[in-house]
Amino acid sequence: MRTLFLQAPTFDGFDGGAGARYQAKREIKSFWFPTWLAQPAALIPNSKLIDAPPARITLADVTAQARDFDLAVLHTSSPSFSKDARVAATLKEANPSLKIGLVGAKVAVDPDGSLKAAPMVDFVGRNEFDFAIKEIADGRAFADVVGISYRNEAGVIVHNDERPILHDMDSLPFVSEVYHRDLRIEDYFIGYLKHPYVSFYTGRGCKSRCTFCLWPQTVGGHKYRVRSVAHVIEEVKYVLRTMPQVQELFFDDDTFTDDLPRAEAIARELGKLGVTWSCNAKANVPYETLKVLKENGLRLLLVGYESGNQQILHNIKKGMLIEVAKTFTRDCKTLGILIHGTFILGLPGETTETIEQTINFAKDIDPTTIQVSLAAPYPGTFLYKQAVENGWLDPDRAELLDEHGQQLEPLSYPHLSHTEIHASVETFYKRFYFRASKIAEITGTMVRDWSVMKRRLREGVEFFQFLRSRRA
Repeated sequence: MRTLFLQAPTFDGFDGGAGARYQAKREIKSFWFPTWLAQPAALIPNSKLIDAPPARITLADVTAQARDFDLAVLHTSSPSFSKDARVAATLKEANPSLKIGLVGAKVAVDPDGSLKAAPMVDFVGRNEFDFAIKEIADGRAFADVVGISYRNEAGVIVHNDERPILHDMDSLPFVSEVYHRDLRIEDYFIGYLKHPYVSFYTGRGCKSRCTFCLWPQTVGGHKYRVRSVAHVIEEVKYVLRTMPQVQELFFDDDTFTDDLPRAEAIARELGKLGVTWSCNAKANVPYETLKVLKENGLRLLLVGYESGNQQILHNIKKGMLIEVAKTFTRDCKTLGILIHGTFILGLPGETTETIEQTINFAKDIDPTTIQVSLAAPYPGTFLYKQAVENGWLDPDRAELLDEHGQQLEPLSYPHLSHTEIHASVETFYKRFYFRASKIAEITGTMVRDWSVMKRRLREGVEFFQFLRSRRA
């Protein structure tokens, strides 16, 4: 089938890409690559990938192209589902013979409810859907494709058997080939990465059991399944050869450092190529490994600290000790490795005192940059189950976004209100960034590098606009 892969137009600036652990419009505009769609697209010859939000492609533009396809596969999420379902309906009206499928964490954990809520959708892909989509595109009947749920000719919803998880990760083709073919990589921007950048996965799954984390609990699993070092390096070489404007590679594995010997082996090969790269990491990587990574091109680590309160970290099964995180951060600074630290407010056990503790913790360890998010109980996660059972989830905020596409504070507790949690995000940012030492640090990097100067000025404007919108 002629197959269209689509990240649909939703909110202006909405980031629903694979690296977006929280699908939302952010305080500073950013876009991750649509890796979850690019992977099956790479399996299907003559397919096309449209990532509407970063390319500013309208629904009218997409609808006009829908007439040229037999199959459309849309990536969806809990926050964007209602809008994505409306897009599917519009595409079906324009091309009644078009088969439409949805993929993503939302439909993986609630295939029945998703199909009932989106009557124009023919099927949904559950869990790892790459080869299921390929089989459908090759013409296999829905009834014979494991790992999907579908609406049969009588309108009855049918759930096929589960598809075994993929172990041979080298059997997947390079997503970067689809990026090069269908996307303008300059449209993708992350404030703490060099621009333009390219991101892809070297493996799937994460052995950690964080109760809030979306991908391992829905489509990735808790076993870290990896591509061979040689396969990863071949894709890196492809990127260098076909997209020479790329300034940095980002390895988007949930925790690239889960396998330390493999991380070191990949780093050594990257060092031979002179590549600048960054990755996700847990705050427990030993100094010896950090040194190897830094000596072979590592520039920055994206680290989920989440909270500065040890009990909250135990509550969310983070598997991280505050003192270990402090040592790790000091080691990174000693080696010259930059850190983008992420924090979450409103997790189980949060109080006004623990929020204060986390803000002070962030100021103490002082990562290069930070991101502060609101605890978001996505369906399929243990946090969602907890929130429903304990009455923490406000049903009016269950879609997790406001009318502008920004994060809502869906959780509240008897001792901590929505309003207090919401206000604490702005307080956190102000107290971290509006310090003389941090202002001097940021100003220094701007003076030394004109590209950083332009980026920081733009980010500053967007950040203050974000603060104003939160007060509206």
